[in-house]
This record gives sequence, C-alpha cells and structure tokens, in this order.
Amino acid sequence: MTAQTLPTSVLPTRPAVPIKTPVFLSVIAVLVLVGFGLLGSSEAAHFRLSSAGDAFELPTLVFPGQATNLVIGVLLAAGAVYSWVRRRQGLATERWIVIVFAVLFVLSFLVWVVSGANVTTISLASLLAGAVVLAVPLVFGSLSGVLCERSGVVNIAIEGQLLAGAFTAAIVASTTGNVFAGLVAAGVAGALVSLILALFSIKYLVNQIIVGVVLNVLVSGVTGFLFTTVMQRDPELFNSPGRLPIIEIPGLSAIPVIGPILFKQSVVGYLMYIAVFLVWFGLYKTRWGLRVRAVGEHPKAADTLGIKVNVMRFWNVTLGGIVAGIGGSFFTLVAIDSFTKEISGGRGFIALAAVIFGRWNPIGAFMAALLFGFADNLQVTLTIIGTPVPSQFMAMMPYLVTIFAVAGLVGRSRGPAAVGEPYTKE
Repeated sequence: MTAQTLPTSVLPTRPAVPIKTPVFLSVIAVLVLVGFGLLGSSEAAHFRLSSAGDAFELPTLVFPGQATNLVIGVLLAAGAVYSWVRRRQGLATERWIVIVFAVLFVLSFLVWVVSGANVTTISLASLLAGAVVLAVPLVFGSLSGVLCERSGVVNIAIEGQLLAGAFTAAIVASTTGNVFAGLVAAGVAGALVSLILALFSIKYLVNQIIVGVVLNVLVSGVTGFLFTTVMQRDPELFNSPGRLPIIEIPGLSAIPVIGPILFKQSVVGYLMYIAVFLVWFGLYKTRWGLRVRAVGEHPKAADTLGIKVNVMRFWNVTLGGIVAGIGGSFFTLVAIDSFTKEISGGRGFIALAAVIFGRWNPIGAFMAALLFGFADNLQVTLTIIGTPVPSQFMAMMPYLVTIFAVAGLVGRSRGPAAVGEPYTKE
C-alpha cells in the first residue's frame, strides 16, 4: 500500500513548530522600527573604540540615530517574515537568525539611547571591558552549575557559595594580611557549602532544590550575623582585605578593545579563562568527563559499567563549590576591598540562568554570563550619561535580559536526563 492510499489519520505528521519565536521576533522588529526608528532621535551616536594608553588609535564609529534604526528595523522585519515562512513550512527558525536578531537589537538599542542622551559619545572599549569584569562571578557560578548538573545534581546553592566565598575571602585576607590566602580560603568556603549540599542530597536523598534554597538562606543569615557582630566592631582587623593586583601583560594589554579584556585582569580574571577551558576540556576530552556525563544522563547504565555514581556526584558537587567560592572572592578582593551584607546581590541565580541559557555547556555558559555582564555594565554606563530611559528600568535590565534569554530564546533546551534524580542501587 502506497502513502497516497493511506488514510489521512495514519499519515506521519510533522510536529507543530511553536509560534513563540516568530511572535517574539515580530515584536522586536516593530519596537525597533517604530520606537527606535520613527520616534527616535536624529542625533548621531558616537562609539569610541580606543582608550588612553592604547598602542594605536581606532576610528570612532558614528551612527545617525534615526536613519540607523530605520535600516535595522527593516532588516529585523525581513527576518521576522522569514521566521513566519519557516514556521508555515513546518520548520523551526535557525539559531543564527536569533543570534543576528539579538546583535542587531543591542546595536539598535545602544544607538537609540546614546543618540537621545545628554552625552552622545561613549567608549565601547570600556563598555566591553567592564562587562567582562562584571561577568567574572557569573562565569564561576555558571561553571559550578555545569559541573554539578552534568553529574545529575541541581545546584540552587550557587548564591550561597558565592556569598560564602566573598565573606571568607574578606575575613581571612584581613586577619592574615594576605589577599592570596583569602583567595584560597574562598574556595574552601565554597567547598564546605557544597559538602552540605552533597551530603543531604546524595547520601540522605533530600530534595536537591529544597536543600539548595535552605543553604542560600543559611549562608545569608550566618554571614549577615557575623558581619554585624564581628566585622563592624573592628573593620580594620576583620574587614580590610585589600585587593588583588591588576596584572598587565606588556604590549598585549595596549591592544585596543581586546587588550583590557584578555591581558589586563586580576588573578581571578585570568583564573576565569583558565577555568572555562579546563572545565570544557575535562568534560568533553577526557575519560573523567565522559563518566561525569554518563552519570548525569543514565546513572544506572554507568553503574553497570563500574562507575561509582554517587561518589562521582559527590566530588563533582564539591569541585563546583570550590569554583563558585573562588568566584565569590571577586566581590571582596577585586570589585571592592570589603564585605557587606548580601554582597552577591542575587548573581548566583543569574549564574544558574546562564547554565540553562548556555545549554549546560561550559562555553555556552561563559557566553551567557558575558551577555548578562554586558547588560549589567550597560545599565550603569547609560545611567551615568543620562538617557531617555527611566533609571528604574535601567536597573532592571540585567534581570530582564535573564528572563528573556531563558524564556524567549532558549526554548526547549534539554538538560541532563537524570539531573535532580537521586540514585540508589536496587
């Protein structure tokens, strides 16, 4: 019997493509075309690519406000129409379309706010370099999440690990007079928080999400109490850690744009790049990584091959805590030279979103964390120069980007199959 003679009810049907992406792209296109283009300022926006002290100077980029956004709006509208056509054909929108949309929208938004600001010139080089700096704790937190969840354990406690690392780094560096001792102590503090998570969720089979939430509250309460009762009573002794030095690589640090990003960082900044590479290499290029991914995808099959599932999970969670703790030291040893209550400011939860947005891949999580860091630095920069956007909205920008990235762009991303499921031998 041929396909032509089969009843319609038994013919294979292609699954319906979700309407979310075409609608989302259409809304963005209309916003840019009308809000940023037709109603935007005609003033030009200037973006400097070079900073003082660079080895050579790059030309300043100039974008006529209204004209640029009208062109971008037309391009985005064409992309939205293409997305609708793809859906009508039963095909999903390619990822590169979404990426191009995101880049063009960010450019359009920048041109719109800068052209309508009191100061129509900003340093793009400083904006990007600052974004990388602000993304450092997010990258460490997201790497912690990748290490834990790839092995099958949900790590909601990233916020607590960052906060514990920040507090311990401050108090140890203050009492010893050595910032590097504080850096090491931060990793130990993160590991201790992770040991509690591993103990209750792996050994005693307590719900992993509940344990993570409780740990966040516990660390917040303990650090807040010790800050009030110990640090504030004698800040010179207990809350004056100093700062890690900024290390400039001669010659390379003077390259415009990329020099400050790659070759002018603190020790924690350089450790960030090393950690991203090591986690990626370990997970995808070593036998250890293969076992970790097997434990997170199919623990029973891994067990039959002789892999100690819970032991592997235990040590991975601990390693993730060390990574997050080192990231927490950024707050007190790099950003500022003291500890304050809730200094992590919810960045552990943004790091968790970066894990999801990056599809549980170290490189993807790194790029997602950079996106959130860019949004964070952008709201600071644009608030300073004075923009037509209310300051309250600018303060919400990093969190809005997080919501849109996870809910609007990721779609049906699938995490490790066994994540969140405790394993016991039958």
